[in-house]
Amino acid sequence: MSGLKLFHVTGSGVTEVAPRLAEVEADVQGLVEANMAALLGVRFLASEYSTGPVHGGRIDSLGVDENGAPVVVEYKRGVDAGVIHQGLFYLSWLVDHRAEFERLVRDRLGGPAAAQVLWSSPRLICVAGDFTRYDVHAVREHRRSIDLVRYRIFGSDLLGLETVASVSGRPQATRRLRQQSAAPGADDGQSAVLDELARALDETLLGLGEGVNSVQRKTYRAYQRLRNFACVCPPQRTKLLVYLKADPEEVDLVPGFTRDVRGLGHHGTGDLEVQLRTLRDLDRAQELFRVSYAAA
Repeated sequence: MSGLKLFHVTGSGVTEVAPRLAEVEADVQGLVEANMAALLGVRFLASEYSTGPVHGGRIDSLGVDENGAPVVVEYKRGVDAGVIHQGLFYLSWLVDHRAEFERLVRDRLGGPAAAQVLWSSPRLICVAGDFTRYDVHAVREHRRSIDLVRYRIFGSDLLGLETVASVSGRPQATRRLRQQSAAPGADDGQSAVLDELARALDETLLGLGEGVNSVQRKTYRAYQRLRNFACVCPPQRTKLLVYLKADPEEVDLVPGFTRDVRGLGHHGTGDLEVQLRTLRDLDRAQELFRVSYAAA
């Protein structure tokens, strides 16, 4: 990992745990596929998926992310510039075979999941031992949503993942959250307050770190860097609701500001609900946003 060192701490001192690459590419693929939801925020669909005799290829892994976006995952044991081009080749195939992918989702996850596939934001995730600066530059110039993820294995039972680059492939200027007005019935003054609050929230979440992307769904807008860390619902009459990937048990819950929504139905992903009514509430929520960003 880039500059990261891991040490085993004992009573007599510390011992460095040397990082290493997998013995073979299949080891990386098998480990990620068995734990894809936890590692990448993606529900696993298929491994070594055949693209048919005409196309003549096999997609390493297929999945669907938290927002319903189709995901192609490609792996390389070490450094290989071909992983990005190969993944983009398969991603183009996938976009041209939407009905086939939706049938796969229906078979694996059911009809409701298939009906909610988000074709506006198909994604490519490349997992490799490392990437060059040319790889990072290439994905930032591309129009597709691409994540480059570096892995390292430490010892016999520790895996490290590092997001090297993450791009949405679409200009950030088109943000529906900014264009959404308050719920019908809200007075003009309250609507203006919520509009200003929505703009400030959007800028705050996008500014948490490099490579933050946003994805618009019908009932929420997700902010992600590899995985969702915040989901913002359209303005209600007097407030904005934000759902974060933060553990409610580690937060001092404040009635009217934060709420544990584990087990409660809500739009988006995340177990902690934050209610924003004013810019002061936005300031109060800054540390929660950072915690969720780090956790995701």
